[in-house]
Amino acid sequence: MAIDGFTIGEVLNRLKQDFEDISISKIRFLESEGLISPDRTESGYRKFSDDDVDRLRFILTAQRDHYLPLKVIREQLERVDSGQTDTPASNGMTGVLPGMEPPSPFETLRSGESDDRRSADDQPFLDGSTPASSISFVEFCETTGLQPAEVRALKEFGILSGKGNDAALFDADDLTVARAARELIRHGLEPRHLRMYRQFVDREMSLFEQLVTPLMRQRNPEARRRASRQLETLASATNRLKRAVLVRALRSHLHGG
Repeated sequence: MAIDGFTIGEVLNRLKQDFEDISISKIRFLESEGLISPDRTESGYRKFSDDDVDRLRFILTAQRDHYLPLKVIREQLERVDSGQTDTPASNGMTGVLPGMEPPSPFETLRSGESDDRRSADDQPFLDGSTPASSISFVEFCETTGLQPAEVRALKEFGILSGKGNDAALFDADDLTVARAARELIRHGLEPRHLRMYRQFVDREMSLFEQLVTPLMRQRNPEARRRASRQLETLASATNRLKRAVLVRALRSHLHGG
Protein backbone atom coordinates (compact mmCIF):
# COMPACT_ATOMS: atom_id res chain seq x y z
CA MET A 1 0.00 0.00 0.00
CA ALA A 2 1.45 3.38 -1.03
CA ILE A 3 2.09 5.99 1.64
CA ASP A 4 1.11 9.55 0.78
CA GLY A 5 3.50 12.33 1.67
CA PHE A 6 6.60 14.21 0.62
CA THR A 7 10.01 12.77 -0.14
CA ILE A 8 12.98 14.16 1.75
CA GLY A 9 13.99 16.05 -1.40
CA GLU A 10 10.56 17.66 -1.67
CA VAL A 11 10.71 18.66 1.99
CA LEU A 12 14.13 20.21 1.39
CA ASN A 13 12.74 22.27 -1.50
CA ARG A 14 9.77 23.46 0.59
CA LEU A 15 12.03 24.65 3.42
CA LYS A 16 15.03 25.92 1.47
CA GLN A 17 13.63 29.38 0.81
CA ASP A 18 13.15 30.11 4.52
CA PHE A 19 16.11 28.14 5.87
CA GLU A 20 19.14 28.49 3.62
CA ASP A 21 21.26 26.13 5.72
CA ILE A 22 18.82 23.23 5.59
CA SER A 23 20.21 20.07 4.02
CA ILE A 24 19.23 16.44 3.66
CA SER A 25 21.93 15.50 6.16
CA LYS A 26 20.46 17.94 8.71
CA ILE A 27 16.97 16.51 8.27
CA ARG A 28 18.40 13.04 8.78
CA PHE A 29 20.27 14.27 11.85
CA LEU A 30 17.07 15.65 13.40
CA GLU A 31 15.39 12.32 12.72
CA SER A 32 18.27 10.44 14.34
CA GLU A 33 17.80 12.67 17.40
CA GLY A 34 14.15 11.62 17.59
CA LEU A 35 12.71 15.07 16.89
CA ILE A 36 10.84 13.97 13.76
CA SER A 37 9.53 10.54 12.82
CA PRO A 38 8.48 10.38 9.14
CA ASP A 39 6.73 7.29 7.82
CA ARG A 40 8.63 4.78 5.70
CA THR A 41 7.57 3.04 2.51
CA GLU A 42 8.02 -0.69 2.10
CA SER A 43 11.25 0.10 0.28
CA GLY A 44 12.49 2.15 3.24
CA TYR A 45 12.07 5.63 1.74
CA ARG A 46 10.97 8.44 4.04
CA LYS A 47 7.56 10.02 3.54
CA PHE A 48 6.88 13.29 5.35
CA SER A 49 3.40 14.56 6.17
CA ASP A 50 2.33 18.22 6.45
CA ASP A 51 2.64 17.85 10.22
CA ASP A 52 6.22 16.62 9.81
CA VAL A 53 7.04 19.69 7.74
CA ASP A 54 5.44 22.00 10.32
CA ARG A 55 7.42 20.26 13.02
CA LEU A 56 10.62 20.81 11.06
CA ARG A 57 9.76 24.49 10.64
CA PHE A 58 9.32 24.81 14.39
CA ILE A 59 12.67 23.12 15.08
CA LEU A 60 14.57 25.15 12.49
CA THR A 61 13.01 28.42 13.65
CA ALA A 62 13.86 27.66 17.28
CA GLN A 63 17.46 26.96 16.26
CA ARG A 64 17.94 29.89 13.88
CA ASP A 65 16.03 32.67 15.63
CA HIS A 66 16.31 31.62 19.27
CA TYR A 67 19.45 29.45 19.28
CA LEU A 68 17.78 26.86 21.45
CA PRO A 69 19.64 23.59 22.06
CA LEU A 70 17.96 20.42 20.82
CA LYS A 71 17.37 19.30 24.41
CA VAL A 72 15.08 22.29 25.02
CA ILE A 73 13.36 21.91 21.65
CA ARG A 74 12.75 18.22 22.38
CA GLU A 75 11.14 19.12 25.73
CA GLN A 76 8.83 21.62 24.02
CA LEU A 77 7.84 19.08 21.38
CA GLU A 78 7.16 16.46 24.04
CA ARG A 79 4.79 18.90 25.77
CA VAL A 80 2.94 19.44 22.49
CA ASP A 81 2.83 15.69 21.80
CA SER A 82 1.35 15.06 25.24
CA GLY A 83 -1.43 17.58 24.60
CA GLN A 84 -0.14 20.36 26.85
CA THR A 85 -1.51 23.15 24.65
CA ASP A 86 -4.85 24.93 24.53
CA THR A 87 -4.52 26.13 20.96
CA PRO A 88 -5.93 23.93 18.21
CA ALA A 89 -3.81 23.04 15.20
CA SER A 90 -3.98 25.42 12.29
CA ASN A 91 -2.70 25.47 8.76
CA GLY A 92 0.02 27.74 7.41
CA MET A 93 2.25 27.60 10.47
CA THR A 94 5.51 29.52 10.15
CA GLY A 95 7.77 27.82 12.61
CA VAL A 96 5.54 27.71 15.67
CA LEU A 97 3.58 24.64 16.66
CA PRO A 98 0.07 25.03 18.11
CA GLY A 99 0.15 27.07 21.30
CA MET A 100 3.94 27.26 21.37
CA GLU A 101 6.38 30.12 20.98
CA PRO A 102 10.11 29.38 21.28
CA PRO A 103 11.55 31.25 24.27
CA SER A 104 14.81 33.12 24.26
CA PRO A 105 17.85 30.89 24.82
CA PHE A 106 18.67 33.03 27.84
CA GLU A 107 15.28 32.14 29.32
CA THR A 108 16.13 28.44 29.27
CA LEU A 109 19.89 28.47 29.79
CA ARG A 110 19.94 30.94 32.67
CA SER A 111 17.67 30.74 35.66
CA GLY A 112 15.66 33.71 36.80
CA GLU A 113 15.38 35.38 33.39
CA SER A 114 12.11 37.23 32.82
CA ASP A 115 10.02 36.33 29.77
CA ASP A 116 10.48 39.61 27.93
CA ARG A 117 11.68 38.18 24.59
CA ARG A 118 14.66 40.54 24.39
CA SER A 119 17.35 39.67 21.89
CA ALA A 120 20.75 38.48 23.10
CA ASP A 121 22.28 41.82 22.10
CA ASP A 122 19.87 43.63 24.45
CA GLN A 123 20.72 41.50 27.46
CA PRO A 124 22.76 43.08 30.27
CA PHE A 125 26.44 42.21 29.97
CA LEU A 126 26.53 40.94 33.54
CA ASP A 127 23.57 39.52 35.40
CA GLY A 128 25.27 37.65 38.21
CA SER A 129 24.76 34.22 36.67
CA THR A 130 26.92 31.85 34.65
CA PRO A 131 25.54 30.50 31.36
CA ALA A 132 24.98 26.77 31.55
CA SER A 133 27.31 24.62 29.45
CA SER A 134 24.92 22.16 27.90
CA ILE A 135 25.41 22.14 24.14
CA SER A 136 27.59 19.51 22.49
CA PHE A 137 29.97 20.12 19.60
CA VAL A 138 27.73 18.42 17.03
CA GLU A 139 24.61 20.20 18.26
CA PHE A 140 26.47 23.52 18.33
CA CYS A 141 27.42 23.13 14.66
CA GLU A 142 23.86 22.15 13.73
CA THR A 143 22.35 25.02 15.70
CA THR A 144 24.68 27.80 14.54
CA GLY A 145 25.16 26.69 10.93
CA LEU A 146 28.94 26.85 11.36
CA GLN A 147 31.07 24.12 9.84
CA PRO A 148 33.00 21.90 12.29
CA ALA A 149 36.30 23.29 10.94
CA GLU A 150 35.05 26.84 11.54
CA VAL A 151 34.06 26.04 15.12
CA ARG A 152 37.44 24.43 15.78
CA ALA A 153 39.23 27.46 14.32
CA LEU A 154 37.16 29.90 16.38
CA LYS A 155 38.06 27.92 19.48
CA GLU A 156 41.71 27.86 18.50
CA PHE A 157 41.79 31.65 18.18
CA GLY A 158 39.99 32.13 21.50
CA ILE A 159 36.73 33.43 20.04
CA LEU A 160 34.72 30.50 21.42
CA SER A 161 35.32 29.09 24.87
CA GLY A 162 34.08 25.51 24.48
CA LYS A 163 36.30 23.19 26.49
CA GLY A 164 37.94 20.18 24.86
CA ASN A 165 37.99 19.16 21.21
CA ASP A 166 34.96 17.62 19.50
CA ALA A 167 33.67 16.71 22.95
CA ALA A 168 33.41 20.40 23.83
CA LEU A 169 30.41 21.88 25.61
CA PHE A 170 29.21 25.35 24.69
CA ASP A 171 27.08 27.86 26.59
CA ALA A 172 24.68 30.70 25.77
CA ASP A 173 27.51 33.21 25.46
CA ASP A 174 29.16 30.99 22.86
CA LEU A 175 25.90 30.91 20.91
CA THR A 176 25.78 34.71 20.85
CA VAL A 177 29.41 34.93 19.76
CA ALA A 178 28.85 32.28 17.07
CA ARG A 179 25.90 34.23 15.67
CA ALA A 180 28.08 37.29 15.07
CA ALA A 181 31.07 35.25 13.89
CA ARG A 182 28.98 33.32 11.38
CA GLU A 183 27.70 36.55 9.82
CA LEU A 184 31.24 37.88 9.43
CA ILE A 185 32.47 34.59 8.00
CA ARG A 186 29.63 34.50 5.48
CA HIS A 187 30.70 37.97 4.33
CA GLY A 188 34.19 36.77 3.48
CA LEU A 189 36.21 36.95 6.68
CA GLU A 190 37.96 33.88 8.06
CA PRO A 191 38.16 32.71 11.69
CA ARG A 192 41.81 33.79 11.84
CA HIS A 193 40.75 37.35 11.03
CA LEU A 194 38.49 37.40 14.08
CA ARG A 195 41.25 36.74 16.59
CA MET A 196 41.95 40.48 16.66
CA TYR A 197 38.62 40.88 18.47
CA ARG A 198 39.83 38.52 21.15
CA GLN A 199 42.97 40.66 21.42
CA PHE A 200 40.83 43.79 21.75
CA VAL A 201 38.86 42.16 24.56
CA ASP A 202 42.02 41.09 26.39
CA ARG A 203 43.36 44.63 26.25
CA GLU A 204 40.09 46.11 27.46
CA MET A 205 39.91 43.62 30.29
CA SER A 206 43.42 44.61 31.40
CA LEU A 207 42.27 48.22 31.64
CA PHE A 208 39.02 47.34 33.38
CA GLU A 209 40.76 45.11 35.92
CA GLN A 210 42.95 48.00 37.02
CA LEU A 211 39.81 50.00 37.79
CA VAL A 212 37.77 47.36 39.58
CA THR A 213 40.46 45.32 41.33
CA PRO A 214 40.26 47.41 44.54
CA LEU A 215 36.52 46.68 44.74
CA MET A 216 36.95 42.98 43.90
CA ARG A 217 39.45 42.60 46.73
CA GLN A 218 36.79 43.58 49.22
CA ARG A 219 34.79 40.66 50.56
CA ASN A 220 31.47 42.38 51.13
CA PRO A 221 28.69 41.74 48.54
CA GLU A 222 27.98 45.45 48.01
CA ALA A 223 31.55 46.03 46.76
CA ARG A 224 31.16 43.23 44.24
CA ARG A 225 27.83 44.66 43.08
CA ARG A 226 29.52 48.03 42.59
CA ALA A 227 32.29 46.33 40.61
CA SER A 228 29.69 44.63 38.41
CA ARG A 229 27.89 47.93 37.78
CA GLN A 230 31.18 49.64 36.96
CA LEU A 231 32.14 46.92 34.50
CA GLU A 232 28.70 47.20 32.91
CA THR A 233 29.13 50.95 32.47
CA LEU A 234 32.64 50.57 31.09
CA ALA A 235 31.57 47.90 28.59
CA SER A 236 28.67 50.03 27.33
CA ALA A 237 30.85 53.13 27.03
CA THR A 238 33.62 51.35 25.12
CA ASN A 239 31.05 49.82 22.76
CA ARG A 240 29.67 53.28 21.99
CA LEU A 241 33.18 54.67 21.52
CA LYS A 242 34.23 51.89 19.14
CA ARG A 243 31.07 52.26 17.09
CA ALA A 244 31.43 56.04 16.84
CA VAL A 245 35.08 55.80 15.74
CA LEU A 246 34.24 53.05 13.23
CA VAL A 247 31.32 55.00 11.75
CA ARG A 248 33.56 58.04 11.30
CA ALA A 249 36.20 55.90 9.55
CA LEU A 250 33.58 54.31 7.29
CA ARG A 251 32.18 57.71 6.31
CA SER A 252 35.69 58.91 5.50
CA HIS A 253 36.34 55.83 3.38
CA LEU A 254 33.05 56.08 1.48
CA HIS A 255 33.50 59.76 0.73
CA GLY A 256 37.15 59.42 -0.21
CA GLY A 257 38.33 61.49 2.72
